[in-house]
Amino acid sequence: MGNLLNGYILPHPPIIIPGIGHGREREARSTIEAVKRAAREIGKDKPTTIVLSTPHAASFRDYVYILDTETLAGDFAPFGSPDIKFSFKNNKALASLIAEKAALAGIDAGGLSESQKRQYGIDDRLDHGALVPLCFIEKELEDFRLVCISTPFLPFQELYDFGKCIRAAVEESDERVIYIASGDLSHRLTRDAPAGYDPKGREYDEALVEKVNRMDVKGLLETDSNLLEKAGECGTRSIVMMFGALDGMKLNSEVYSYEGPFGVGYLIAKIDGVVETESDYVKLARETLETYVCSGNKLNVPEWVPPEFKTKRAGVFVSLKKDGMLRGCIGTIGPVRVNIAEEIINNAISAGMQDPRFPDVKEQELKELVYSVDVLGAPEKIDSIEELDVKRYGVIVTSGFRRGLLLPDLEGVDSPKKQVEIALQKAGIRSSDSYEMERFEVIRYR
Repeated sequence: MGNLLNGYILPHPPIIIPGIGHGREREARSTIEAVKRAAREIGKDKPTTIVLSTPHAASFRDYVYILDTETLAGDFAPFGSPDIKFSFKNNKALASLIAEKAALAGIDAGGLSESQKRQYGIDDRLDHGALVPLCFIEKELEDFRLVCISTPFLPFQELYDFGKCIRAAVEESDERVIYIASGDLSHRLTRDAPAGYDPKGREYDEALVEKVNRMDVKGLLETDSNLLEKAGECGTRSIVMMFGALDGMKLNSEVYSYEGPFGVGYLIAKIDGVVETESDYVKLARETLETYVCSGNKLNVPEWVPPEFKTKRAGVFVSLKKDGMLRGCIGTIGPVRVNIAEEIINNAISAGMQDPRFPDVKEQELKELVYSVDVLGAPEKIDSIEELDVKRYGVIVTSGFRRGLLLPDLEGVDSPKKQVEIALQKAGIRSSDSYEMERFEVIRYR
């Protein structure tokens, strides 16, 4: 299961890029320091993919364009610096999944054919709305992929709903994602502003910063269209999409900086989204492995565990993933310890340190691990593969002393036949051998 870690609102003035500002970037010192801070924090979170919405990509009134080339590249040639250029790998699988989710929601989204690109004069180069934030992020984060999305002229509620489709796609993937809402605020703050002056520009900026501070998403969606027009902004649609992607999460915001040099408002803010507190099962598994890796000591059953952890017995599997890939999985088909707590503790250590398929977990990996704990129900014998359901039941195959198990609801296991084949392979049993089958249900905790 993928994870949308958090979102950032970042501006995109090319003048803050070294080599382009020619000294004038000093007038936006607060903006530069805040963007650098955001980039450092993104680097620490180590997302596998950045989803970025930009108002300067090819935009349509009723279609969400998701850039679809294998490589997403661009430079600052329009700003006199063709040698400042960047290239990123497109996460086309996630982009396609986003388009699929949007289609289910009745929103048209996706790529464009070559003939359509020629018709509309689209060359697929990354625009400065994407390049400016990525210029800073690229210094702090390696080996990430990108999904770049235009901000269409849809009603705000539809943009928000599209953001929810992004979230649904991320959760169906195995990606760790950070959302970048690229956008500047009013371009009409001063008499010498690039779009002229309008007193409504300052009013808009102050209202938007306040809405972000208070997490007033409803107020954001109800922003007066006349105010938007007079402000001459380019960031609201991108911000609305980001909040849609964070819908349903407990949100906390921190405004790093706001200033209006050059007559344009630049806002840098972080939006933390917390889905829910991890389950007690996962908390115990995580504490166990972290204690063992960092100190070499086996965790004693903590006082905080619920009473049933000490009184009930069951087979337990602990699974670890890193960057969406399996990093360890060890468990017991039936209970072998005195209680569930001890079962989790021993299997968490084994998953991290004794899975023969993987090297031991290192301390620097701990914060990147995603845990799940499966508590197994009692197995029941079955006579036919027809009695299996890969989403509901796991399977156990037994031939003599050889025994293999496969958990239910695993990615890529889409039929009972495949489920049994993998279980047989794990047990070293040939399909032509005589074997018995059992099925079992699990409760999966994350």
